[in-house]
Amino acid sequence: MKIHDQYRERVNSRLDRYLSSIPSSSIISSELKDIMKYSVLAGGKRFRPILTYTVASLFNSDIEKADSSACAIELIHIYSLIHDDLPAMDDDDIRHNQPANHKVFGEAQAILAGDGLQALAFSIISSDPLVDADTKIKLLELLSISSYAMAEGQSIDLSIVSKKVDQNILNQMHQKKTGALLNCAIKFGALLNNASENDLSILESFANLVGLAYQVQDDVLDVTTSDEVLGKRQNSDAVKNKPSYPVIIGLDESIKTFENLYQSALNELSDLSVDSEPLRLLTKRLMNRAF
Repeated sequence: MKIHDQYRERVNSRLDRYLSSIPSSSIISSELKDIMKYSVLAGGKRFRPILTYTVASLFNSDIEKADSSACAIELIHIYSLIHDDLPAMDDDDIRHNQPANHKVFGEAQAILAGDGLQALAFSIISSDPLVDADTKIKLLELLSISSYAMAEGQSIDLSIVSKKVDQNILNQMHQKKTGALLNCAIKFGALLNNASENDLSILESFANLVGLAYQVQDDVLDVTTSDEVLGKRQNSDAVKNKPSYPVIIGLDESIKTFENLYQSALNELSDLSVDSEPLRLLTKRLMNRAF
């Protein structure tokens, strides 16, 4: 089994453990816990936690030390998907090849499930006994900044529906909506190991390039891939009249764009003070993903 698949299995088991360990006497009811589990344990690429584990491994970190950060970043991502799918937002009814959370439990419970997952993400990091207090502060500060940027990106996304925008606006929006959490996931792995400022700077440049490449690639796959493979509706952006890279610059140019961005990201890794090969392999795997 490839190491990235091992990371996916690991985060899946840890997410289940964290959700199952919420005490029945806590403020999160057993019903809400089940609603949260419905979306969290539905599957998905787990790209963000895999990034955290992979970067942490570059610095020879104990993998247990990265568990809380890896799970926290995924919980924030899942909360954003639950809210994005709501009728007031993107109005999607399928996610990970199953009915969206609000289609099963109603809009109010879906909103609360997202709220609960966001709170749980911060709680998991703050209560981790393996991470020292100073590092926790850095992790929590980064997670809060990144979560806000993600929400800001979604707000911009909603504001430009049915409007004509240029590629620059699209880039800025996705650097927030998609790139912020990817950047956070990558930096988590470095902050856990007190990486140097130079390495953090290199990883931030890498993250910005990968974040944008990932979104351009998503827009391409939205056009070229079936519902079953995507796990959601094909051509969903076009149906909602949302600006996308294939619409603005064309499909062929979009493919060329994300491939060049991934290559630029790989070039950034040459100056890292540690062996970057595991991160290079993951980046190349992303470049060739089918969904």
